[in-house]
Amino acid sequence: MLGAAMTSADHSASVLPESLPKALLVGVRLPGVSEQDFEASLEELERLVKTLGYRVVSRITQTRATLAPAAVLGEGKLAELAALTGGSGDAGVQVERVKDKARIRREAVEQGKTVSNDDDDDDDEAGPAIAGDLADLALIAVDHEISPSQLRNLERATGITVLDRTGVIIEIFHRHAHSREARMQVEIARLRYESPRVRESPRGKERQAGRGSGEAGLELDRRKIRDRIAELKEQLEAVQKEYSVRRAKRQEARRVALVGYTNAGKSSLMRALTGSDVYVENKLFATLDTTVRALSPEVEPRILVSDTVGFIKKLPHDLVASFKSTLDEASEASLLLHVVDASDPSWQSQLTVTREVLTEIGAHAVPSRLLMNKVDRLSPEALAELRVAQPDAWFLSAKSPSDVAALRLRIIEFFESSYVQAEVLVPFSEQRLLAEMHASMNVLGTRYEEAGVYVQVRCEAAALDKLGTRLPKGSVTLL
Repeated sequence: MLGAAMTSADHSASVLPESLPKALLVGVRLPGVSEQDFEASLEELERLVKTLGYRVVSRITQTRATLAPAAVLGEGKLAELAALTGGSGDAGVQVERVKDKARIRREAVEQGKTVSNDDDDDDDEAGPAIAGDLADLALIAVDHEISPSQLRNLERATGITVLDRTGVIIEIFHRHAHSREARMQVEIARLRYESPRVRESPRGKERQAGRGSGEAGLELDRRKIRDRIAELKEQLEAVQKEYSVRRAKRQEARRVALVGYTNAGKSSLMRALTGSDVYVENKLFATLDTTVRALSPEVEPRILVSDTVGFIKKLPHDLVASFKSTLDEASEASLLLHVVDASDPSWQSQLTVTREVLTEIGAHAVPSRLLMNKVDRLSPEALAELRVAQPDAWFLSAKSPSDVAALRLRIIEFFESSYVQAEVLVPFSEQRLLAEMHASMNVLGTRYEEAGVYVQVRCEAAALDKLGTRLPKGSVTLL
């Protein structure tokens, strides 16, 4: 019995992914897009869809000069897609989804009806391997940003819920937002995305059919969305003022911002550098909230490390705009660490995306270093080639304590490389400045004399100049 129980448990664990709702990917390779980039984009979309909790079972791809204006795919491919999903293939008429024989038999069994085997001879003609795999398909994900009418037409032709790439990303953000600020930012982006789709959704068309009251209802929906966005913006401004005050208090602190493509390992690196309990999971956009922690073990003055939201190709503009305050951590940092997954074949294009977004938010002028993470996944030969190709990069694995310790020293060296050393005379009447000096400078030693306290410090020249304005003339002596 014990053996049987273990076998049953193991079987349940092994079939758990099979219970996930099924999804199909649609992609069109456009001119100027290489086959490698096209495949990489589809692979990324698959990871996004898996993050949403779906199991990708098939793909439909096509090479075209442009997206078909009606329903993304050309008529032939659209008919092929409809045949796989059980839809009619007609993008202009709403139809009920056609059920395959496997579904009909299963529903009959669930209802306690007797099932005839007379139709079994026809299963091979319907392509049981394909139809069975796509039975109960729950989602079609399109690897492009498509118009509301294209989305509606695809749904009509296939009888399946359709999300474009933007819709998938926004839905992930919606599920993963935890802080009050992140939830409001995502809801604003989501409402902006849904607003133009109210009129053109099947539900919206049904309401329009009666005219008069239907049109009033649609206008009411649109107005509710506008009012809700205005309300959220007002609430968000109040929250962001609180964050601005916190950032102002950290203005003079030494700050490092981890930036990079989603799932490049920023959160793992954040946890390793600061000893914090930052959430880490092998999913895209597992964390959306910016976290700020002190470098551990701490140094004087403290170095603060922030983990920002990850970037991705075709990141919806509304999300970039909504998360601008969160991304301000990057633009206001003293040092940017571009974290790159060195084991990803498309890391170069991912780095390009990161730099484009940083330019968009005005953070491109901040001093930066390239961190090639996850080198433990590379072969010695591949790592050697990468070191030659990127001689200025820092190579590490966030899982290696020695690599993290070396990175910590490099961060400290970056800040101290521009330090000057000086001796500062602090009068006994200005003793309150000593605490500030310990917080913002590296204090090497102190000695007490009649004139006051002589403090030897190493710090940035700007910090020393600012301190000198608060002391009598001649109190600061460079060493």
